[in-house]
Parts: sequence; C-alpha cells; structure tokens
Amino acid sequence: MRTDPDAAPPAAPHRLPSAAPRAVALAAPAAPELPALPEGHLPGSPEYRRTMVAMFAAGIATFVLLYDVQAVLPALRDDFGVGTSAATLAMSLATLGLAAALLVAGPASEALGRTRIIRTSLWVAVVVAVLCACVPSWHWLLALRLLQGVALAGLPAVATAYLREELHHSAQARAAGLYIGGTALGGMAGRLVTAPVAELVGWRGGMLTAAAFSALCALVVVLLLPDSRRFVPTPLDRRRLLALSRAALADRRLRALYLLGATAMGALIGTFNALGFRLVEAPYHLSLGTISVLYLVYALGTVSSTLAGRGADRRGRDAVVPVGLALAVVGVLLVAATPLPVVVVGLACLAMGFFVMHGLASGWVATRAHVIGASPSQAAAFYLCSYYLGSSVFGNLGGTAWEWGGRWGVAGLDLLLLAAAGWAIVTLRRTTPGR
Repeated sequence: MRTDPDAAPPAAPHRLPSAAPRAVALAAPAAPELPALPEGHLPGSPEYRRTMVAMFAAGIATFVLLYDVQAVLPALRDDFGVGTSAATLAMSLATLGLAAALLVAGPASEALGRTRIIRTSLWVAVVVAVLCACVPSWHWLLALRLLQGVALAGLPAVATAYLREELHHSAQARAAGLYIGGTALGGMAGRLVTAPVAELVGWRGGMLTAAAFSALCALVVVLLLPDSRRFVPTPLDRRRLLALSRAALADRRLRALYLLGATAMGALIGTFNALGFRLVEAPYHLSLGTISVLYLVYALGTVSSTLAGRGADRRGRDAVVPVGLALAVVGVLLVAATPLPVVVVGLACLAMGFFVMHGLASGWVATRAHVIGASPSQAAAFYLCSYYLGSSVFGNLGGTAWEWGGRWGVAGLDLLLLAAAGWAIVTLRRTTPGR
C-alpha cells in the first residue's frame, strides 16, 4: 500500500492541561478541559450515508443549473440572432460569475457555516433559473446567467471543506470522488433534461424543466444534509483573510493544482461548447435531442472519478492523476475524427480523463492546505476560481476555435491546454511535500 504524499493523520484534539501545581489549584479552580470535537462520520454509518446522498444531490442540482444552457446553445443562437462566439457567452458568463463569487463564498462560510451556505445557494439559483427561462431579450439572459453563476458558488466553495471536516479521514478521498461523480451526473442531466424538452416546446420549456428537477434535488439536500458537528466558526478578519490567501497562493503544489483544474476544465468545456454547433451541421445534421444523448458519456465520469478516488486511497493521488491526463489526450484526438462512433468514444475518453484529474485535484487541494497549515476552504476557493475561469475563458475560446479552425482548431486548443495540465502534474510529482 502506498501512502499519499499529502495525507496527514487526523490531529489530536487540543486540550488544556488537566493538572496544575497544587499551590495554584488551592488558590483557584482548575481550568476546565476544552471539549474534544466529535469523530468524523465513519463509512457505513447512517450519518455518512445521509451526507453522501445529500452532497450527491447537491452536486447534481448545481451542475444541472450551470450546464443546462450548453444543450441549447444552437437554439439560443438562432432565436436571438447572435453569432457562435456570442452564444457561448451564456455559458461563459455563468462560470465567470461563479469563479468571482467563490472568493467570497469560501471565506464567508468560515463565519456563517457550511450547511447554511449550501442550502441558500441552491434555492437562490433555482429561483434565478426560472427567471432565465422568462427573459425578454438576449442581454437580460446574459445578466441573469451571470447572477446565477454567483448564486451557484455556495456549494463548490465549501463542499470539499465540509467533507473533510465531517467525514472520517479514511473515507475523504472516496467521498470527494463520489461528490465529483454527482457533479458529473449533474452536468449530464442538465443536457439530457433540457435538450429533449427544448426540441418539443422550445428552449424556455427546457430550462424550466431543468429548474424543476434541480428544485427536487435541493429539497433532498434540505431534508438529508446533516448539520456540521466539527465546524468551528471564525469571525471574518481582513488581515487574517489576507494571511490565509497568501498561504494558499505561496505553496507550489497548490499553484500546480490550480493550473491543473483550469486547463483540464478548459479542454472539456471548449470541446462540448463546440460540439453542438458541429453536429447540427453537415455531415451529421443531428437534432438537439439526439445530440443530448451523447452527454451520457458523463456517466462514465461518475464511475472514473469514484474509481480514481479509491485508487488514490491505495496508491496515492500523484500515481493516479497521470492516467486521467492520458485518457483526456486520447479523447481529444478521437473527437477530431470524422466518423460519429469514433467521436463518441473520444468524448467518453475525454470525460473519464477529465473527471479523474478533477476528482483527485479537488480533494487534493483541501488535504494539501491542511498539511501546510493553510485554510482548506480558502485553497478550495482559489482552485475552483481557477477551474471556472478556465471554463469561462477557454470555453468561450472553444467557440472561437470552431469558427476559425473547425474541429482541428478545437483539437489544437485542447492539446495546448492538456500540455499545460501535464506540466502541472510533473510539478506535483517532483515537488517534495512540506510537513
């Protein structure tokens, strides 16, 4: 069995000395012991199962609402009379708002609590999703998508920190993998729920259906998610926040993880943003409903992220993450081919490779921050900010690459991004972890 280089045993509870010199004890009452934090939920316990079901549902709801628009980008382009690059702004602005809000939601959760942020985020995002389906103009849609991204920041900002605090350390990597699997399923469901309905009654009906589906998931979260037991609130302090930010930015391994998240996400979203525009044209001429079936490959991302988490528990994250990169590179090359079956296999490889990298990196960030004494939630906020900036910037470039260079233009952009991801992985494997 190989130990993860950044794995750290759980810290022993801090207690005040229970015994004092006799003279002091006679003069004043002995200082009371500080209560020890309860142990994290063990796998197999009812609380563990409730936590995982609730976080799985929260991941689904968040990513249904974030990516439902991607399934109807060609319909938005035609309905509002905008270009391909402009149409992808409906995706990019949501991820941009999410990236910016993560820098606030993470620190806010230190004072307000993890569960309150998660529940509020989901319900506000559902309300904004209903408004998105009723917009009178293109600019209103863009503004609301930006606002929706801000609202959705609550869950990803605190999810890994919540899991690290509330679950037993032996199950944290697999729990993070299962949560990421929920986000993969949510990304898939967002397209599968939206596109077929949009083909029947228009994109507005499709987006309303996605909002209703997400509301059901949010209800599951409210009913099942256990309140935090091991969270200790910390008042917001500007100087402390700056110190935590510097710690989360100074570590070379954390910076490599931020780069890995941004480039891997950029390659995935750039490909899928261009996919709909490619497949509605010759030689495929597929409908939106048919194209949405291709997003079933995201289910493989659920499997691959869960298996990668289990493999990382045994062999270490740095031994497993290169497998994800290799799968993604193969996927990009296959997607650039012409035969549709080869394209589908390529999408499956790309999705599996991406979720291996992201599933491991997102959990690695919280663990690494804990090891070096930085704030896990602040480090997670920086990771996800980079991740969604990559989605926003490179995802929009995916549409531009399609306009300028077609399928090989998109593939070239993806390979450049994955080369940067490879450099980050080499840095992670070579850097000696601090203790």
